[in-house]
Amino acid sequence: MPRKVIGIGETILDIVFREDRPTAAVPGGSTFNSLVSLGRLRVPAVFVSETGNDRVGASILRFMEANGIDTSYVSVYSGGQSPVSLAFLDERNEAEYLFYKDYPEERLCVDFPAIEAGDIVMFGSYFALNPALRPRVLEFLTYARSRGALLYYDINFRSTYVTEAIKLMPAILENMELADIVRGSTEDFRHLCGLEEPDRIYAERVKYYCPQFICTAGAGAVSLRTGCVTKDYAVPPIRTVSTIGAGDNFNAGIVYGLLQRGVGRTELSSLTENTWDEVVHCALDFAAEVCRNVDNYVSRDFAARMGGAR
Repeated sequence: MPRKVIGIGETILDIVFREDRPTAAVPGGSTFNSLVSLGRLRVPAVFVSETGNDRVGASILRFMEANGIDTSYVSVYSGGQSPVSLAFLDERNEAEYLFYKDYPEERLCVDFPAIEAGDIVMFGSYFALNPALRPRVLEFLTYARSRGALLYYDINFRSTYVTEAIKLMPAILENMELADIVRGSTEDFRHLCGLEEPDRIYAERVKYYCPQFICTAGAGAVSLRTGCVTKDYAVPPIRTVSTIGAGDNFNAGIVYGLLQRGVGRTELSSLTENTWDEVVHCALDFAAEVCRNVDNYVSRDFAARMGGAR
């Protein structure tokens, strides 16, 4: 049976503005963006999520299905509306967001997919911390861990939630303890604890909970810290169109690199430097590709070059 990737996270419609004029409207969400890219590369992908019973929600579901994502575990709710975000690009093509959300009281009312050893589970962002969702998310992650899946956690902690950092920290630590790989940015840790230096972040905030850590810094170096490998990777300069989805596709590239090399949870702790080099460079390729367009995912041309394409 082929290995699959199961994501849990939000769906949202991103309306992108440049110079205060809307230029694109694309389905989004952190884990969602990763899965769309993997789906385009013909990786079996399943999404655990929710969306409204409205025109936006229906459009998002069709988009997922067209990109090879199994939507059987997406809850379609009434009594609320599908969320929308406004993303305003600045002169560096980085986005500032406004979110509009109207959720029902009961959330994530959906069964969980079967998970097998060798599968990879992706999770993160505020979705994995939200008190309204936390019991269900924790149930899912605990189940995935018990089944032998590899858990990939992207902290992705936005400045919006800085005032809640202390309250949310227990859930973040619990997520890191469940995870097999933690990916965070220097910005995430600045918001959470005032640290930006990768070695200090790893030694003081991550290593005790999860030995595999990847720290990104925008256009700065990617820092890899594991029990066996300590290495920094330069990020090649590129001309960007939009940086929306860059981190999400970096995550997709890591996962794709692991799948291509047959790496599961049991092999992770003994990965050599050469294998990590290949995996991280795959992630950098994914992130660079998505920065070259206004979509939140890799193009179908890129997927075809990588041997996929849907």
